[in-house]
Amino acid sequence: SQIMKILILGSSGQVGSNLTNYLNKRNYDVTEFDIVNDPGQDLRIAPNPLLEEEVENSDFVIFLAFDVGGSRYLQKYQNTFEFVNNNILLMNNTFNLLKKYNKKFVFASSQMANMSHSTYGVLKNIGDKYTKSLGGLIFKLWNCYGYEADEEKSHVITDFIKMGFENKKITMLTDGTEERDFLYDEDCSEAIEVLIKNYEEFNSDDNIHITTFKYTKIIDIANFIKENFKNIGIDIEVLPSSQKDSVQKNKKNLPDEFFKNWWEPKVTIEDGISNIFNIYKKEYGY
Repeated sequence: SQIMKILILGSSGQVGSNLTNYLNKRNYDVTEFDIVNDPGQDLRIAPNPLLEEEVENSDFVIFLAFDVGGSRYLQKYQNTFEFVNNNILLMNNTFNLLKKYNKKFVFASSQMANMSHSTYGVLKNIGDKYTKSLGGLIFKLWNCYGYEADEEKSHVITDFIKMGFENKKITMLTDGTEERDFLYDEDCSEAIEVLIKNYEEFNSDDNIHITTFKYTKIIDIANFIKENFKNIGIDIEVLPSSQKDSVQKNKKNLPDEFFKNWWEPKVTIEDGISNIFNIYKKEYGY
């Protein structure tokens, strides 16, 4: 059978870079597309002949690209004009081309898409509406974690590990009582491949929630990381703040288990943290 041509929009992001490696190893013909690689790969630009050509030539499009980052990034940017405008432009251009060439595609939404206090959530909700109008599939991610190259956009686990190496202490943004459902990158990539392979079995209204279905307190994440440092003979301090979580405002969505009929995560939070810790350990020369 012919090798499937897959276009990954947002291929250099945290989920995208892992997915690119994952699909390349599994004999797909993967095209990477990300503003980080080349200013011509900016989804906000219209018309974008390069994007149009890649969409037209692909068998399947994975729409991950978004102006987004972890809590620090969202607190700083999500209510700015640029943040709203960047995401509206990149969605408008991309969905127009998906419509024009009638492509099979999946859109990476967020479990925050029903949180109207969050600008990021509202924008993902708009992406969901676009996707439904075109009959694509929506998958919702909870908190994906893995190695991250872009420091400004980094998420809580990588933030905490880096703080440990750089300052010998983890200074938290909150009191750590809020809980998150974390998913390891490799598990996330596997789930997306399952969607590609079984695309015809799903429709736009399906609640495809990709997560571990297990909640962990942020303070416990900090303590798991502290244990990893202890194992290499470094003692670090965990310093919670008195603040409550302002990004999700302690709102908690319970994931729908529908997708578990096709896929289940394999990596525990402790093992996932240790894997990432070991990558950074090398980077920091330990």
